[in-house]
Amino acid sequence: MIYTLTCNPSVDYVVQMAEFCPGMVNRSQGEQTFSGGKGINVTVILKNLGIPNRALGFLAGFTGDFIEQDLREQGCQTEFVRLAKGFSRINVKIKGQEESEINGGGPAVDQAAMEALFEKINGLQKGDMLIISGSIPPSLPKDLYEKILGLLDERGVYAVVDTAGEALMKTLRYEPFLIKPNRQELEELAQSRLFTREEIVAQGRRLQEMGAQNVLISMAAEGAVLLTSDGKMFFGEAPRGTVRNSVGAGDSMVGGFVAGWLKTGSYPTALQWGIAAGSASAFCEGLATGEEIRRLFEENIRISTEII
Repeated sequence: MIYTLTCNPSVDYVVQMAEFCPGMVNRSQGEQTFSGGKGINVTVILKNLGIPNRALGFLAGFTGDFIEQDLREQGCQTEFVRLAKGFSRINVKIKGQEESEINGGGPAVDQAAMEALFEKINGLQKGDMLIISGSIPPSLPKDLYEKILGLLDERGVYAVVDTAGEALMKTLRYEPFLIKPNRQELEELAQSRLFTREEIVAQGRRLQEMGAQNVLISMAAEGAVLLTSDGKMFFGEAPRGTVRNSVGAGDSMVGGFVAGWLKTGSYPTALQWGIAAGSASAFCEGLATGEEIRRLFEENIRISTEII
């Protein structure tokens, strides 16, 4: 079974406006609500591509009820830990001439809830996959992801880690199956700008040397680079299209890659699926449907084994 972990899910409240004027009364032209969070985005993309999976994490209050109901209505399986106090965060996304966001903090997670999550994760078996996405909320230990991978160490569970900074670095000694940094996150780790693809690849190789088996580097409109555990390197070009929403594109790439790898066992094909899913979501207002992803995949996204 495939599991995703989202420690701080959200209700994303998207407001469409012609113009946003701070300090004034503003009227929206339309509103939408979505269940949000990086791991939840991966869950939806996997489901859209026909890969059964279960969403793990913490939910609280009336907003938690909305998130769970929304996911189930989309056909997703959920196995969240319910918190007794607080409510899952609300993220307000204002789309006008410019995009602005107000992200909520989220509820505090107590020790009993932490233990309940670890009990669920402890039930994973050989051949299962755990996809860990997003930052660690302030109320949780900074070494949470490290502890989770330590619990699963040498148990034959595939770990996929999509986070940044110290939280990512602490997981590398457990040799996760896949990590997915983007260009900006690599620059933060390197503490310098990366101007060429060769420089980006060099930083990805460094993360492999520290333990990561496969490194998928997303570069937005420039495509993506995949460094594999067998020493190969693949570059995939991004398809052309109009970017309408960048939120969730990286998560969609993770979902697409995992789906492609599970279906074929081929790294270049998985990269094609990852780029198709990431691009399809970028070209939509929300997360891409399976049909939209397949349409881009069938355009035969170019994969090269050389850095061009």
